[in-house]
Order: sequence, then C-alpha cells, then structure tokens
Amino acid sequence: MGRLVRRILAPSARVTTRDLVLFTRQFSVMISAGLPLTRTLETLALQAENSALRHVARDTLRDVEAGNTLAGALERHPRVFTQLYVNMVHAGESGSRLDGILDRLATFLEKSEQIRRKMNGAMLYPGVVLAVAIAVVATLLLFVIPTFETVFASFDATLPLPTRVVIGLSGIFQNWWWALLAVVGGGALALHRWAATDAGRRSLDRMLLRLPVLGSLIRKAAVSRVTRTLGTLLSSGVPILDGLEITARTAGNQVIEDAIRASRVAIRRGDSVARPLQETRAFPPMVTRMIHVGEETGDLDGMLARIADFYDDEVDAGAESLLRILEPVLIVFLGGLVGGMIIAMYLPIFELINAIQ
Repeated sequence: MGRLVRRILAPSARVTTRDLVLFTRQFSVMISAGLPLTRTLETLALQAENSALRHVARDTLRDVEAGNTLAGALERHPRVFTQLYVNMVHAGESGSRLDGILDRLATFLEKSEQIRRKMNGAMLYPGVVLAVAIAVVATLLLFVIPTFETVFASFDATLPLPTRVVIGLSGIFQNWWWALLAVVGGGALALHRWAATDAGRRSLDRMLLRLPVLGSLIRKAAVSRVTRTLGTLLSSGVPILDGLEITARTAGNQVIEDAIRASRVAIRRGDSVARPLQETRAFPPMVTRMIHVGEETGDLDGMLARIADFYDDEVDAGAESLLRILEPVLIVFLGGLVGGMIIAMYLPIFELINAIQ
C-alpha cells in the first residue's frame, strides 16, 4: 500500500535520455570510487536535477535497504529503466563489476541517443517544408484566390484552364474544408490503428525499408541499434538468448525484430547466430559475414561493437546525403506549387493586356 501511495504522489516529470546518462555516469564513478551502494543512491537522490529521477532514486534506495537487489529495485520502474538496463545491472551485480557495466551503459545510451537525433534531424526538414507548403496553399486558396475570382467575374471572356482549375480548388476548399479535414483526420486515425496491429506494423516497416534512399538509412540505423545493443549485452555477461530477446524488443522495426527472433529460435536448437540472420535477408551481407567471423574467433561482442561503429558513421553520412538530396527537391516542389498557382491567377490579366495592345 505504501508503494502504491508513493507512485500516485510521484512527480510526473519525464526522465530524458540525457538525465539517465548523467545519472548512470555518476552512479558508475561513485561505485568505482568505493562508495557503498546505499550511500551512492542517497547521493544520487540528493543531487538529481530531474524530480522524477530523484523520486526513483529514493524509492530504489528504500528497496535496496529492505534487502532487494539493485536490479530488482530498478525493475520496479520500467518507465525509467528498460529491460536492457535492468539485465545489464543484474549481470554487473552477479559478476561484481557494476561500475564497469554502468559506464558501458552510459556510453550505450549516449550513442543510441545520437543515432535517434540524426534520424529525427533527417526527418524534420521535409516535415517542416511540407507543413509550410500546406499552410501557404491553404492561405492562397482561402484568402488570395477568392479576391482574384471576384475580379475575373467582371471579365467577359473564358478563363484559361489553369485559372479555372485553381478557382475550382479554391471553391472546394472554402465550401468543403470540414469534409477535407474529416477525411484527413479519419485517414490518419485509420492508419494509426492499422499500424498498431502486428500485421499493419510489419507491412509498414517492410514498406519503409523498401523506400529509395530513406529505406537504406532506416535499415542502417536499425542495424546500428541492434548490433550495439546485443554487443553491449554480451560484453556485460548477459546470456545470448536473453540478449537476443531484449535486442528484438528494442529493434524499432518489425522486420528486423522478426529476423532476430528467428535467429534466437535457431540458436536454441543449436545453430549459429549468423546463418538464420542471413536467411532472413533483413541484414546486409557484410553484417552477417562479420557476425560469422566474430562467432568463429570467439569475439562476437567485439565484432558487434565494430559493426555498430561502422553503421553509426554510415547513418551520419546517409542523413547528410538525404538532406542534400531533399533540400533542392523540396524547394523546387514548394516553389513550383506556389508559383504555379500565382501564374495561373495572372494568366487572364496577361491575356487582357495583350488584347488591349
């Protein structure tokens, strides 16, 4: 009952990745300096800037003082500490190397956040341009085109086809804007619900991976995330079957997740990691070959880390290339759309001037 009350009264501030990285780094430094676990948690609770994280640290301290393991105490806060985090802490406690595991965790979180930001940055620019295009076109259709339509009503002549098309679109937009919003909103809601199903998410993720340029970038980011997660877990002493299960849940793409789960089933039967991954064709051939080499040399975790570093650089270069490609395309699209509407409105005026001359 006391725990339930504490959770109800707990602050609702969100724990960001930056907060968690700082918390984990400080945790690692204090443990490596020889501070007892309870003293470390007490210090972290006092100096944590994030109110929610401060509450979690205090709650964890109470659980540890009550006789629970650190991993068990952290597992009670799944919104802050992922299964990957808890499993690595458990491995660190079991192997008496908690400080090193926490330091590795902080590095993993930092690199994962960098990849996430690069992907978000690559998607932000086209999203902003599309939003601007919609706003500009809506403004023209609602306020500018009706003014021209009033002027053209006094013309005793047939308007050019482009002008009639734009005026017709303006009329539809003015009279049926609520229906357009309903269709767009309903379509977005239906897409969201479909993507929430297993079949919908799998189909959507498969389509995303097949997109030109962007699909390659999404695949590289997924490979980087998966290999770094699995490599970090294995190097921390987490069993490979447990590591593959956690990695599958954090893959971020259903196609990649299915491939990892297939590999896990094959390993349970005594197979290698590389062969089932290669058969799924979800991973580039270079990745599966390097994993095979890592298995043969007994350095799978090190090979996975090298693959992740390589694909981190690939994602960085791919995001820059995507922006270089999209920037002129989107500028031409936006300029052509707005410019075409303006030219269509001025065509009757040009014809009238020519007729007067």
